[in-house]
Amino acid sequence: MNGLLNYVSCGVLWLGLLVKAPDLLRHRRDPYLRTICAVLGLAGLCFFLGAPPTVGAVNRIGDVPNLAAPVTYVAITGYCAASQVLVVHWRGGPRVRRTVRRWLLAYAVVVLGIAVTFTLGEAPVERRTDLDTYYATTPFIAQMIVLYLVAHLTAVTVTTVSSLRWARRVRGGLRAGLTLLGTGSLCGAGYSVAKLVAVGARWSGRDWSRLGTTVSPAAAGLGALLTVVGVLVPLAAPRVAEWRRARRTYARLEPLERALDDLLTRRALRLPRPGLASPTTRLMWRQTSVHNALSHLDAYFDRELYDRTRAGVLAATGEAERAEAAAWAAVITAAVRDEAEPGRRVPPRDGGRLPGRAPEPAVLIRIADALAGPAPAPAAAAVPSRTTTAGTA
Repeated sequence: MNGLLNYVSCGVLWLGLLVKAPDLLRHRRDPYLRTICAVLGLAGLCFFLGAPPTVGAVNRIGDVPNLAAPVTYVAITGYCAASQVLVVHWRGGPRVRRTVRRWLLAYAVVVLGIAVTFTLGEAPVERRTDLDTYYATTPFIAQMIVLYLVAHLTAVTVTTVSSLRWARRVRGGLRAGLTLLGTGSLCGAGYSVAKLVAVGARWSGRDWSRLGTTVSPAAAGLGALLTVVGVLVPLAAPRVAEWRRARRTYARLEPLERALDDLLTRRALRLPRPGLASPTTRLMWRQTSVHNALSHLDAYFDRELYDRTRAGVLAATGEAERAEAAAWAAVITAAVRDEAEPGRRVPPRDGGRLPGRAPEPAVLIRIADALAGPAPAPAAAAVPSRTTTAGTA
């Protein structure tokens, strides 16, 4: 076996650790963050040490047959301890430190037990993939195997129950992350259970070693993938939500940019379109183009048209925001038309023009919605008081 599954699983977990590393450097004293990084780092180390090529290298360097076994088991025990500490920090409460110390002490005893039983046992034949079942009946080595498997099963069971229970009380990205983490821990339990079943079968004289060499690595690899995704989802969820909002806003502003397209092109007011950019960057580009066009059109804005349209829509709908958006849409449309007339001179600024301010981003979206919908009915021009209407004596 070339250990590809082990190395891929290790890479996935250490990639998650790499993503978390900047946060750890900024918040070194955050125990929760340190524990998450320990879980990812130790889990990846377990897969790395458990790969057959790594097992052979450790045995060769240490010049002790099967030395890689207790080394790997110690790494697994460290992962178990980190998982338990993570659960304790999740739960919180006044006794977090005391409970953490107890778990660390318990798993330190497990590490000591692994070292002692391996020293007392005899494992002269190197087994890179099936040591658990091959030495399942060997004194002390069998106890070492059962000790690390029970410790691992305990840790992943507690993590599974705690994660899924907490997931029912939260929403959003945190709930998805906890669900994935709980499912990944459940797959990790499948690793221990398959190994224990294979060992138990060996005790009864059966050879079920394939459970330990095929089913267990597959369960562990899937668990690693789900675990790292579960840790990263709550971190990525806010950014994803921001990008979704940016994409929606970008799409909603399209009618407004389309109405200004001719002006933006003729006057070279549009910035170069960004290539491979985030939705937030593309939204900023579109907003900047719109603001450039509105600033250019400022002198053409008709205050009377704005007031008449706003008053008409407000009287018809009773919605102030809708009336404001419709008024801006009418003014912008008229200004674009007037600015494009050949030979037309820029009108002088006077008190009748709109103030030289661009609408707020939220108003821009409503203006775009107004342009995308049916055009508002034009407000009737006011009749001067000195004009005599037909039928009047």
